[in-house]
Amino acid sequence: MKGATTNICYNVLDRNVHEKKLGDKVAFYWEGNEPGETTKITYRELLVQVCQFSNVLRKQGIQKGDRVAIYMPMILELVVAMLACARLGALHSIVFAGFSAESLCERILDSSCSLLITTDAFYRGEKLVNLKELADESLEKCREKGFPVRCCIVVKHVGRAELGMNDSPSQSPPVKRQCPDVQISWNEGVDLWWHELMQEAGDEFEPEWCDAEDPLFILYTSGSTGKPKLCAGSICWSVEMDTKPQPEDPFSPQGVVHTIGGYMLYVATTFKYVFDFHPEDVFWCTADIGWITGHSYVTYGPLANGATSVLFEGIPTYPDESRLWSIVDKYKVTKFYTAPTAIRMLMKFGDEPVTKHSRASLQVLGTVGEPINPEAWLWYHRVVGSQHCPIVDTFWQTETGGHMLTPLPGATPMKPGSASFPFFGVAPAILNESGEELEGEAEGYLVFKQPWPGIMRTIYGNHTRFETTYFKKFPGYYVTGDGCRRDQDGYYWITGRIDDMLNVSGHLLSTAEVESALVEHEAVAEAAVVGHPHPVKGECLYCFVTLCDGHTFSSTLTEELKKQIREKIGPIATPDYIQNAPGLPKTRSGKIMRRVLRKIAQNDHDLGDTSTVADPSVINHLFSHRCLTTQ
Repeated sequence: MKGATTNICYNVLDRNVHEKKLGDKVAFYWEGNEPGETTKITYRELLVQVCQFSNVLRKQGIQKGDRVAIYMPMILELVVAMLACARLGALHSIVFAGFSAESLCERILDSSCSLLITTDAFYRGEKLVNLKELADESLEKCREKGFPVRCCIVVKHVGRAELGMNDSPSQSPPVKRQCPDVQISWNEGVDLWWHELMQEAGDEFEPEWCDAEDPLFILYTSGSTGKPKLCAGSICWSVEMDTKPQPEDPFSPQGVVHTIGGYMLYVATTFKYVFDFHPEDVFWCTADIGWITGHSYVTYGPLANGATSVLFEGIPTYPDESRLWSIVDKYKVTKFYTAPTAIRMLMKFGDEPVTKHSRASLQVLGTVGEPINPEAWLWYHRVVGSQHCPIVDTFWQTETGGHMLTPLPGATPMKPGSASFPFFGVAPAILNESGEELEGEAEGYLVFKQPWPGIMRTIYGNHTRFETTYFKKFPGYYVTGDGCRRDQDGYYWITGRIDDMLNVSGHLLSTAEVESALVEHEAVAEAAVVGHPHPVKGECLYCFVTLCDGHTFSSTLTEELKKQIREKIGPIATPDYIQNAPGLPKTRSGKIMRRVLRKIAQNDHDLGDTSTVADPSVINHLFSHRCLTTQ
């Protein structure tokens, strides 16, 4: 649609309010961390707030094409901020609020964000997260690296009660739990309060009309922030490099770029058909907006269809393990979309926390983020859906923008654990190592043969790497990086990542990034990270570390390494297991044999061919000293 002009904010708000007359329809029911912290916002109220914040951004000098970093929990202001960026043609770069200050800094630097939007603090279950403190630490790191961010806009979230806000629909409510111990630092000349800026802002703002192929947002995929691991002065981890010199650091963060027209069309269409959307539906996607699922199926897809959605700040187990189902009943949710890791976690509490709630409103269930194992699928169908709700097990990626392989509810016979068939117009194929297409029943590399509207357009600032990563291995195809099996009925089954990526609780993590964080510790000379099955998370991290001379492996060191990973990457990357490895199994050329390490982590002695291992005695030692694992 190159050459066409549009604005996605106009399509999801103005068009619904003025043309479809949906101004009084609820856009979001907001459910806070604490039961009882609730509010709602209509399409008209959302449009007014977005226009106000667009004026705020414009007053701060934000123009079309600028990049704005957003580091916030699941509150209504997060939706307002991203739509305001879209309204004036700026690119939003949303960073999950569970990521560390270091991760935020890397993303700000990579896309040269001129402004940061954050929150004072928030509760996640019982845990208080001082987000402003992390934001300050990140901005200080940016200054140290020669890139001072000129403005930080702060939402007073846990401190709303101090503002005397009432529970009007256009404002998030005061947080019921008082937080007298939260100390919010303030940087004069940089920090500005959201509520003060909004009080002075006008409530009209003409959308910036953009080309359909103008960029809408940047979103950094987990694992795209790898940096070289330095060990005794040499690079221990390498990636396939472009032959031509690159102007930027080739190990810098890599942000997926989606453009306005194609992304808008794709998320609107997939939302409508995959969830069998009807105007009276109440839709709930439990994903955080900091991930692509939240971008596509919390914000843009539902709003483009004029849907009413639930926006949830809390966690499934707080204040008890029936929280999700009480929310389903409270808002009469009809379409429910969550991750297999959440389903597996809730399964362990039994059926009673689910069945004590009605859930009679539910019509369609969905899963996203990773393949769902048949046991969890069957529990989800039998207990949560009372055996009458079709399940749409969706396969897609940050890079694809929206669903690629999925059943259609009521139309596709279901198979537990299968992503079923391609969405309309999507052309999958399975290739062997030689790049030959396999017909009929087959297993190999999952690729797509032709583009679709929601496909990413580039990696921010590095189009050559975009081509290398997704198109070079098998020219003429988009390479997903996933293995796949097609059965005799034509159903597709995702078998997992085929590169050095791990899927932990539905979030992709780069083994190289975790290894890099480990070897930054002074005690660690070398590290290797593999996945290990986990009953709840699907996969967890099992780390092997080789220590430098003079250092001793201990429980204290293990905790230090876990803390370092949490600080460098975020809590989601915290390893479950760290094993002392005086040596690692390597080929004679020095390549670490991760295949063997995965077998050791799982205590599987069927190693296959080990003739290329330089020192076989290393394997025996690692087996005899492996961590005691739960699965």
